[in-house]
Amino acid sequence: MKNKIIAFSLLCTVIIGSLTGCGEQPVQETEGMEETSQQTEINVFIAASLSTVMDEVATEFNKTHPEITINCNADSSGTLLTQIEEGASCDIFFSAAKKQMDAIEADGLIRDGKRTNVVNNQVVVVARKDSDTLVTGLADIGLAESIALADGSVPVGRYTRNAMVALDLLEECDDPSVYTTAQVSEALGGVEISEQGNVSKVLLAVVEGSCEVGTTYYSDTYGYEDELEILEYVSNELTGDVIYPVCRTINDEADDAEIAAADEFYEYIISDEAKTIFDKYYFDTDVR
Repeated sequence: MKNKIIAFSLLCTVIIGSLTGCGEQPVQETEGMEETSQQTEINVFIAASLSTVMDEVATEFNKTHPEITINCNADSSGTLLTQIEEGASCDIFFSAAKKQMDAIEADGLIRDGKRTNVVNNQVVVVARKDSDTLVTGLADIGLAESIALADGSVPVGRYTRNAMVALDLLEECDDPSVYTTAQVSEALGGVEISEQGNVSKVLLAVVEGSCEVGTTYYSDTYGYEDELEILEYVSNELTGDVIYPVCRTINDEADDAEIAAADEFYEYIISDEAKTIFDKYYFDTDVR
């Protein structure tokens, strides 16, 4: 129950779209450490599906670095990419797909050698446990009365469309993410599709019962085991690998203290200690 409450609270925070404290702690004295008088803030842009796990990652990091305040901005990776390209102050970018990270790198916005693949995920088809849905997985998702689906600019929406092409539900094309929600609906026989701007909104639409089924990430079902039924774990052979890369972005507004603090947190995110946290939240840390 505790995990469920925490996950739901974080989910609502993401949907509001505000800049949130991610494991933020007030300045305080901790065991074996002297009280720190000067706080350093860093801005961490994270894919919406990372909200819950990154709260714990940041909290554990703050146990030894209470002087660093971590501000997490959570949204779809495509939205975060746009914000960074438009000049938003960002020290670390943690994406749910390589596509957005490649774009950041092409723009010359990654500090040299500071990009790492951290975890892999898996797309799942979900419904409420009290649902009488006829859907058994992605192949027959058109049997649903309503579907929650992220748009093609959102990684989970693109991965879902990749799988639909592989299953011949959509016609093959160079970039399945270009399929609009209306086109997907038509291909599935006219089923009602509620388009969502990030994966957390997809999850909430199913949890609340406004949509019969949806496609989300396995990690997003953490804390909702009592409410949600996973109808299918969609093979990565259909979706492509769901790799989450993280990088240290070039932030012209950062001073030396912010740069050093961001470097510290970046190294913690890719550490073995952090991997044990990601494992707990259903991420696959065996990534190359």
